[in-house]
Amino acid sequence: MPFLSYILKRLFQAVFVIVVVTLFVSYAIRLTGDPAVMMTGNSASVTEADLERIREALDLNRPFIEQYLGFMGGLFTGDLGNSFFRGSVAGLIAQALPATLLLALSSILISILLSIPLGVYAATHRGSIADQAIRIFSLVGLSFPNFWLAIMLILLFSVKLQWLPASGFDGLQSLIMPAATMGVILTATNLRIVRTTMLDVLSAQYIMVARAKGLAERQVVYKHALRNSSIALVTYLGLQFGALMGGVVVVEMVFNWPGMGSLALQAISQRDYPVLQAVISILAIMIVLVNLLVDLAYVALDPRIRLE
Repeated sequence: MPFLSYILKRLFQAVFVIVVVTLFVSYAIRLTGDPAVMMTGNSASVTEADLERIREALDLNRPFIEQYLGFMGGLFTGDLGNSFFRGSVAGLIAQALPATLLLALSSILISILLSIPLGVYAATHRGSIADQAIRIFSLVGLSFPNFWLAIMLILLFSVKLQWLPASGFDGLQSLIMPAATMGVILTATNLRIVRTTMLDVLSAQYIMVARAKGLAERQVVYKHALRNSSIALVTYLGLQFGALMGGVVVVEMVFNWPGMGSLALQAISQRDYPVLQAVISILAIMIVLVNLLVDLAYVALDPRIRLE
């Protein structure tokens, strides 16, 4: 029962956050300007009656709460309406979302594969030359803005060496540079977290007891210490997912990646409310759901949490 209560509590919180975020996003988008004026190019020959007919055709004259409820209903049925310029919003999302997810998950995978072994090695060889080199790599990685790193990779691997395509999505080769750009930035942060938490755990009393019992050092490090230190990394990965989505927008723009970031930028420039509202809301829902999964992962890693 405590476990069921824990899950229900987290689900209720997730639904509440989704409603608040989508409500705020839907309202804020409508403060950015009149799509009817944008569509007519603010031409002097367009009368107020013409603008009113456009607003009527786009359903912009309906009360805000009615438009919001219609949008939320569409989220459940998959009917997100039509873009002002490019047809079905659901169709546009279906084309862009897989590309963004592929880029985000590839970046996280690169980060996990690099940060955990390097962080564990640095913690277990504290003060060594390798530890100092890993810490310097972490600091250097944190100092690079992702757009600068992306441009440097393009100049080296596309312009100079001509090994990889500079932009667009044309097979897995196109994924290497965008994923590496995001992965390096994430690795720099996660590496420091793994190293710091491993140092704390390795000095804990139960680790000394495990060593005193004669357990092999590899078993102490990877079975006992890494499991407990991973709670901090899992926590941060959940929080990091939101920042990752923001960074993806910039990286997609630099690499002309056909994902949600590029779609959002086009929608902003055109005041395309239906597309922008759907993109931001879906990204926000994904962030909330990822953090919900992180909360549930706590329980698997540390059963004491379900009793809090």
